[in-house]
Amino acid sequence: MTINRRIFLGTAAAATMAAPMVMGASHGRPRVVVIGGGAGGATAARYVAKDSKGEIDVTLVEPTRSYYTCFFSNLYIGGFRELSSIAHSYGTLASEYGINVVHDWAVGIDRDAKTVSLAGGDTLPYDRLILSPGIDFVEGAVPGWDISQQGRMPHAYKAGSQTELLKAQIEAMPEGGVFAMVAPPNPYRCPPGPYERVSMVAHKLREENPTAKILIVDPKQNFSKQALFEEGWAKHYGGMIERIGPDFGGENVSVDPMAMTVTIDGAVENVDACNVIPAQKAGRICELAGITEGNWAPVVPQTMQSRMDENIHVLGDATNQGDMPKSGFSANSQAKVAAMAVRGALTDSRVFPAKFSNTCWSLIDTEDGVKVGATYEATDEKIAKVDGFISDTGEDEDLRRQTFEESLGWYAGITSDMFG
Repeated sequence: MTINRRIFLGTAAAATMAAPMVMGASHGRPRVVVIGGGAGGATAARYVAKDSKGEIDVTLVEPTRSYYTCFFSNLYIGGFRELSSIAHSYGTLASEYGINVVHDWAVGIDRDAKTVSLAGGDTLPYDRLILSPGIDFVEGAVPGWDISQQGRMPHAYKAGSQTELLKAQIEAMPEGGVFAMVAPPNPYRCPPGPYERVSMVAHKLREENPTAKILIVDPKQNFSKQALFEEGWAKHYGGMIERIGPDFGGENVSVDPMAMTVTIDGAVENVDACNVIPAQKAGRICELAGITEGNWAPVVPQTMQSRMDENIHVLGDATNQGDMPKSGFSANSQAKVAAMAVRGALTDSRVFPAKFSNTCWSLIDTEDGVKVGATYEATDEKIAKVDGFISDTGEDEDLRRQTFEESLGWYAGITSDMFG
């Protein structure tokens, strides 16, 4: 099915209920606190506030005043979008939906007292807590790199200033220089994301620095949409991109940001710009709340409740939920399920069976768009894939252009769904 803004927003209708009768609470209106203002958190806050028609008190905690979407940030690197086009504010959530938007860092959760501590010193009480903090990085995942080195070797996997920095470093490469990417191990945010980024870097270099080279150091044997990307790289960027997988040292890599070198299985490569995308884990607030197992937060698929605390729901990249990829579309889909479950718990509103979907679009070159997606259902064990689809290799240019245009409609739709 082709997705545009109207159809995407229409899928939200199933999660919208009539105004509920609020169940009694000794402190007045039930209180919901949402931590993280991205595709999961902003959507959840908006749907709880909108569909309860103000009968639930909603607070959204997000440190940034302008939120830059990771999805479509690669298109900024490639020169297809301005940075301002992926920046969004929270004004409409506050003014039209009555959400109390707090720009601060959540630094602690007292699950017994049901309170959230903020870096500024305030404490927020809650009846239900929704966590959608995105990702943090596993310390020591890439020897020689830590977060203090993100100025020399950016990760750019949290959009905004890091994305600007990476683009500037690519633009500053000498003629015939080398751009390196250290790709992450599974699981990680946006499975096709690193490879779309390579495509966008290649597009930019082809236009501005055509003798430059791209080196991908990858610990994985395979990656999302691999056949589609490799076909596109051969077609559009022949000879520019080299990928070193685990069989040739991609699992044994270290970096030296001061010397600007990447060492692969003992061989030292001098590079001019380097994008290090480390192994990832749930945003730190999940760990501080004590709701993680390993690197991720396990959840109950039907409600997105933490398996360790029924009063906490976890969304998006931070979760261990089953078959869904860690993507903005997934987080948005999960947010609607969680919002409905929260309303059901705090009011007498009806709760419908959970349904989930996801599509990930990638741009390989001008109007050469590809996609992969699936639908999912909640089982007792996990969110399970029901069926899926993926673009074919060898598609004609018109179909690829339509796929790219479909992605533009989806972006307009999801950001409207998130921020109102």
